[in-house]
Amino acid sequence: QVQLVESGGASVQSGGSLRLSCTASTNMGSRYCMGWFRQAPGKEREGVATIDSDGRTDYADSVKGRFTISRDNAPNALYLQLNDLKPNDTAMYYCASGGFGACYHYAILARYFTYWGQGTQVTVSS
Repeated sequence: QVQLVESGGASVQSGGSLRLSCTASTNMGSRYCMGWFRQAPGKEREGVATIDSDGRTDYADSVKGRFTISRDNAPNALYLQLNDLKPNDTAMYYCASGGFGACYHYAILARYFTYWGQGTQVTVSS
């Protein structure tokens, strides 16, 4: 069982930046995929970015060039740097982990991830 805890969400103005963090309760092993998702009120959960145990990354088109995912194997941390934030980035942001293959589908899909955090709120005002 892996427990994931997110932090770093806040209210910022359009154009601002935030850094989200996610800490895992245990080492993720040698082959894994971790990702960030977001969900706005009344909308489906959307995949934002993934990173696998080899360091390969993938991003949703809506955040390419603005968001950066990274990880630190000690202390089992995942990060998401959010730059040039826009009001439609407002959402609850979730950290998730899954098997290595979760990073290799035609899109970043929630159903391939096993463990989830409780989320951290990002609110962007214009």
